[in-house]
Amino acid sequence: MPTIIILGCLTRMPLPSIHPSISYLPFPQTSINSPPIPTPSHLLLSKMAISGFEGFEKRLELHFSGDDPLGLRLLPIDAIQQVLDAVQCSIVSAASNLHFDSYVLSESSLFIYPHKIIIKTCGTTQLLKSITCLLNHTAFINLHLHHCRYTRGSFIFPKAQPFPHTSFTEEVLFLEQTLPTTLCYRKARVLPSKTSHSWHVYTATDLCMAAAPSAGELTVEVCMTELDRVLAKRFYRRKGECEATGHEAGKEMTELSGIDGINPRAIICDFAFEPCGYSMNGLDRDRYSTIHVTPEDGYSYASFECVVRAAGAEEEITDMIRRAARVFRPGSISVSVCMQTSENDGIVWKAVTDALKPLGMSCRSRVAEGFPGVGTVSYQTFISRRK
Repeated sequence: MPTIIILGCLTRMPLPSIHPSISYLPFPQTSINSPPIPTPSHLLLSKMAISGFEGFEKRLELHFSGDDPLGLRLLPIDAIQQVLDAVQCSIVSAASNLHFDSYVLSESSLFIYPHKIIIKTCGTTQLLKSITCLLNHTAFINLHLHHCRYTRGSFIFPKAQPFPHTSFTEEVLFLEQTLPTTLCYRKARVLPSKTSHSWHVYTATDLCMAAAPSAGELTVEVCMTELDRVLAKRFYRRKGECEATGHEAGKEMTELSGIDGINPRAIICDFAFEPCGYSMNGLDRDRYSTIHVTPEDGYSYASFECVVRAAGAEEEITDMIRRAARVFRPGSISVSVCMQTSENDGIVWKAVTDALKPLGMSCRSRVAEGFPGVGTVSYQTFISRRK
């Protein structure tokens, strides 16, 4: 099994190993010109804190081409932190295997493959401001951008969002002005539903990617609100455990909640925030998964994202989504699946419904639309019958 390195940066005390093949190292903050890592925005005195913590994430995926097989993994940690500084978040934990690098952030997650990067951030982060900084760094290692995909749900506190995330219109205008003109095939849509949630999608791609979107994988994004109050309490730090590190408390939350049973094959890099909140990244060979939890009553939220193989996707989607939903028992769920072809629409819709119907969830809406360089994005919403 490849060695996994976890980088701890919230404490000076030695960090214990949580897996036989995982070791901890101090995070090299002295080489990075950045402020100390913040506590997630639960405690920040800002307009977001006045309204509540924004759990719904913004997600950015960029694809590159280049001659070096390591590609984006050649970026030095200083460059990565500069990109995150533009977003206004920091690294709290990191893990790597042969296929990709995984970072748990103060607000969500970052995944770096040789020719693909995924940044997912919550709160009032300014995710799209990462693009210019990232493109400056990738130019030095001769990487060329071929595709961009930006997605998000409907914010719980939209008025708390800073520019350019004040509206989807502003986000699209910012992307149009920031991305290189070589990404000439562009499309922006809001996929509606019969609930208060909608799915916002923007894609931009060049001729090569437009003609041949990547095959073989489906990306599943699950957004859950109105979490079961009893289950949500598992994601609060317990009284008397103030000496525990975020890694130690996160490991306990992972086991207590059953998150480690969603994909038993995955090596989990988890972290618990103070006084509440939780993030994890899973590494399963060349596939990632991630979960983020905002447990506060009144605006509770959890997200689950994973990648599944196109072959056998129906069974895997059903199993993964059902296990994730059981951890939180939400009152409302939305599921987006990005797939290569619309021929899988029916299979995906059935797989998602089969996952949630036994848990008392009723489908309220479903829609699918094609996007250049992506294929088809489907979107379904469900509510609990107990509502």
